[in-house]
Amino acid sequence: MSRVRKSLFPAAGYGTRFLPATKSVPKEMLPVKDRPLIHYGVEEAIDAGLTDVNIILGRGKGAIEDYFDKNYELETELQNKPKKLKLLEPINSLIQKGTFTFRRQGAMRGLGDAIFKAKSMIGDEPFGVVLADDICDNPSGDGVMKQMVDIYEKYQCAIVAVMEVPQEKTESYGVIAGDEVEDGIFRVSNMVEKPKPEEAPSNLAIIGRYILIPEIFDILEKTEPGAGGEIQVTDALQELAKDGKVIAYKFKGKRFDCGSVDGYMEAMNYFYNKK
Repeated sequence: MSRVRKSLFPAAGYGTRFLPATKSVPKEMLPVKDRPLIHYGVEEAIDAGLTDVNIILGRGKGAIEDYFDKNYELETELQNKPKKLKLLEPINSLIQKGTFTFRRQGAMRGLGDAIFKAKSMIGDEPFGVVLADDICDNPSGDGVMKQMVDIYEKYQCAIVAVMEVPQEKTESYGVIAGDEVEDGIFRVSNMVEKPKPEEAPSNLAIIGRYILIPEIFDILEKTEPGAGGEIQVTDALQELAKDGKVIAYKFKGKRFDCGSVDGYMEAMNYFYNKK
């Protein structure tokens, strides 16, 4: 049985909804309380055992590489200030636990293309995909990626995290149809990208957490670009679903859409008040 030990973070986008801040600061490095967006996703992945961390970058995203690297000059400067030095413990812990690899996406042609660009990094293994825009927190138990790893170990196929959304908001998500095989676990039969409310097959929307199997790379290579010249990972997952190889999991926990200003501020307030 294949074990999931690698994670992939597509982090090449421009973050245009946060301009002008993201003109020079990577969206993934915007702070939520005392750490950047991408820190939360990497921590979730490493806690799930995905210690081989692969990040797809775009132009001007060097700050992400710097963040996941030791800063010896800063630590030397803080040697006589132990309280301030202690503030670096969360990121230094991740650096110690994980192995980090970076690659440029080049032309940005959608999430499917970013995943395909990671083929040489991932190899012939299952892997988790985490979109840093989505911060997830489960105060009462395992993180979302750990929950999904447990589901993968049972079903040995692609897993997508889903949540219930109001019917009128389905146009903002990929939406699944399928049969419930266990409580909160669905064998996916169809996936529709951003359907109109009256055309949505359900109100179960896909969020930014996936476990994918190596077959996805061959499918992505043959997938034609869709709207805006982008390659959609949903199209590739649809092909796997035809063979019954996609499970949707209604995860336990909270999700914050930090790709929007409203969701970002909601996350800021939540983590500021969290003990």
